[in-house]
Amino acid sequence: MLYFSRWKTILIWLVVAAGALFAAPNLVSRDTLAGLPDFLPKEQITLGLDLQGGSYILLGVDRQSLINERLQSLQDDARQQLRDARIGYGSISANGTTVTVRLRDPSQAEAAREALSDLTAPISSGMLTGGSISEVAITSPSDGVLTLSLTNEGVDYRVRSAVTQSIEVVRRRVDELGTTEPIIQRQGDDRIMVQVPGLGDPERLKSLLNQTAKLSFRLVDLSASADAVASGGARPPAGSELLYTTDQPPQPILVQRQVMVSGENLVDAQPGFDQQTNQPVVNIRFDSQGAQRFGRVTQANVGKPFAIVLDDKVLSAPNIREPILGGQAQISGNFTVQSANDLAVLLRAGALPATLNILEERTVGPGLGADSIAAGEIAGVIGAVLVVVFMIAAYGFLGIIANVALAANVILLFAVLTVLGATLTLPGIAGIVLTVGMAVDSNVLIYERIREERRLGRSVVQAIDIGFQKALATIVDANITTLIAAVILFFLGSGPVRGFAVTLAVGIVTTVFTAYTLTRWLVAYWVKTRRPKALPDGPLRLVREVTRIRFMLFRLKAFYLSMVLVAASLVALPTVGLNFGIDFTGGSVLELRANDGEADIGGIRERLAEAGITDVQVQEFGSPAEALVRIGTDPSAGDGAQQATIQKAQTALQSDYEFRRTEVVGPTVSGELALAAILGVLASLFGILLYIWIRFEWQFAIGSIIATVNDVCLTLGFMVLTQIEFNLATVAAILTIVGYSLNDTVVIYDRVRENLRRFKQKNLGDLLDLSDNEMLSRTLTTSLTTLLALTALYIFGGEVIQNFVAPMIFGVVIGTFSSIFVAAPVLYFFNLRPSEFEAHKRDDHQIEGAGTGQAR
Repeated sequence: MLYFSRWKTILIWLVVAAGALFAAPNLVSRDTLAGLPDFLPKEQITLGLDLQGGSYILLGVDRQSLINERLQSLQDDARQQLRDARIGYGSISANGTTVTVRLRDPSQAEAAREALSDLTAPISSGMLTGGSISEVAITSPSDGVLTLSLTNEGVDYRVRSAVTQSIEVVRRRVDELGTTEPIIQRQGDDRIMVQVPGLGDPERLKSLLNQTAKLSFRLVDLSASADAVASGGARPPAGSELLYTTDQPPQPILVQRQVMVSGENLVDAQPGFDQQTNQPVVNIRFDSQGAQRFGRVTQANVGKPFAIVLDDKVLSAPNIREPILGGQAQISGNFTVQSANDLAVLLRAGALPATLNILEERTVGPGLGADSIAAGEIAGVIGAVLVVVFMIAAYGFLGIIANVALAANVILLFAVLTVLGATLTLPGIAGIVLTVGMAVDSNVLIYERIREERRLGRSVVQAIDIGFQKALATIVDANITTLIAAVILFFLGSGPVRGFAVTLAVGIVTTVFTAYTLTRWLVAYWVKTRRPKALPDGPLRLVREVTRIRFMLFRLKAFYLSMVLVAASLVALPTVGLNFGIDFTGGSVLELRANDGEADIGGIRERLAEAGITDVQVQEFGSPAEALVRIGTDPSAGDGAQQATIQKAQTALQSDYEFRRTEVVGPTVSGELALAAILGVLASLFGILLYIWIRFEWQFAIGSIIATVNDVCLTLGFMVLTQIEFNLATVAAILTIVGYSLNDTVVIYDRVRENLRRFKQKNLGDLLDLSDNEMLSRTLTTSLTTLLALTALYIFGGEVIQNFVAPMIFGVVIGTFSSIFVAAPVLYFFNLRPSEFEAHKRDDHQIEGAGTGQAR
């Protein structure tokens, strides 16, 4: 076990060197990287918006608006087809997802069906199978009546197509902002995720993405009074509709439905200034087809007004003074320089094929992102120093080796995340903390096993060899259970939970590599060069070398106490309740900082009340100059209502406050996030149960799940008691507790299983006591090192980090308790007996004597 061939040594250090090479770019600025040779890696790990600032927006296709538009098109097509076939109809109306055609002569029903058959022709679905779908179905519910119905398959196809087209339009609009490295991806069948890091003006991004930007030029209908139609005293003439201008207040205007020229004929749009009024305008240019149409219509309607319509709003309605024949026109209105520029951006990027609603928004100001990075760096450095000092104090020179392996582990972790293009978020930092804890735990397992073998009288070389060999199975079991949870969470989770899962999964792989190869090589090299006669030791020892604490004497009291606390937590959950964040309830959160002096909590409430916002909670956050505003949402109001509310709040407060963070989650998304989190945790527990059942026995599987559920329930009770906000980041903290608890439990169970094979006639209570005592030093050492890192994060990481570090600290303490007083007694309650286990394929003598080789 301590012999390494030359090629293994070279391979191990090549991996470490490659990790350092790919992780190094994260330590320098982009300007420095730009000056380096091209053959060197220059990729940096992507920081989440909570660390560097920026905007995350989840857009959803408005299915109903798409259906309405398709119905309007179907009505127009039906009219045209029937006119071409010279078939008279009384009315053509739309309702729901159907268009109803009432014929004047019922005897023409068959001819009408034939004339409309082109509308029901199958269309290619565009899938790899090359299939087709029927978008429209025609039926005849009664004589002289035909219905054209949109099929579900057809609507789904239109939605998918709209998402595909919208992605390109959204990308062009975002690119016009001049941002770097935006991420625009499809999510599911009807959603688009837009993430723009480092964006300083999120409101401009929202205004650009939230407009369909369908431009059309139409004639104004002067045959009726627009005011009379607006007041309800008259109906709009056939073929016309009532729209309103963008003036304040808006003015009604009757516009013909027929489009003279549409935005599809535009080839360019640029902001400019009117030569006569010096007001901002948008200069547009048509393609040849559009220029011909525009020239023909303006030539035939000199002296009449025409309307420039954008998304059913009339920008302006000037008179046609003379024919416009050059293919160029000017859009005027109540523009500012910024709004004229934005309109030009929208027109150049093209119109969206459907309305996109903002379902979820998370915006972090660059100042808050910089503060988070600085706080995270300080906390990380302090935590690392505490762990390094503690390991040296506990293990002496072996602690130095463990620290070298730990540093290599973190370097490899960042290297892999960089190569994968993963995004590091605050929950991802939680995954790194858990990785550090598991990495330390692996080294502690090895060192404690070496000490144990040394106490049995083996030589230093034999103790080290056997220690590595026996610790390997425990390390693998403990890490695989956590890896199962990470993989399941990645596929079932969303957002921060997936980021946590990726970081944790990569950390598990690097932990196993460094613990079993790098640490072993370093120890083997030390043995080979120094030929030690005794194991090095540090000045600090948490427990004596040999303890004989009778844990099982207290098993009933401790177990029942834990069960009572679990029951109390379960009662408190529905009665008192968790302080759910907007991730699960929907709503908005605004983090504010006063521009001058302290934040006026009462004044903020009054301003929001005057703006018509009633469901508001305002509290001090972090410092007297900062405040946190929570705005509830009405689930029945839909996803778009929250955006209007947040705009009112920003208008009411923007004069005196800086918006450092904005989060808006609609009721649709909040329900999905809650379901994904619950399914992810349950599926993870099931996967772990199955693995431990196969790897150990069913008693161990049930015991590990009971211990884990115990820890989760007590942590939830702690969160009910403290009213810490429960959000997606907190879910990541609970998942960290699950991983830590499982790791701790599996380590003790592995020793129980080993002792069951060694002491086949030993009383079960004594055997469990022996196992707990043998692992006590390892358990306390691992818990303390993890707590040192977490405490540094809690004290120096800032208030945002504190909200999910506090449950983790509590969970580590509870996990240590449950692994001794819950996990082990469960085996006792299930009447586990050594006689139920068959001997290992290798007998005890083979196991004990497997590592007698000498280091070379």
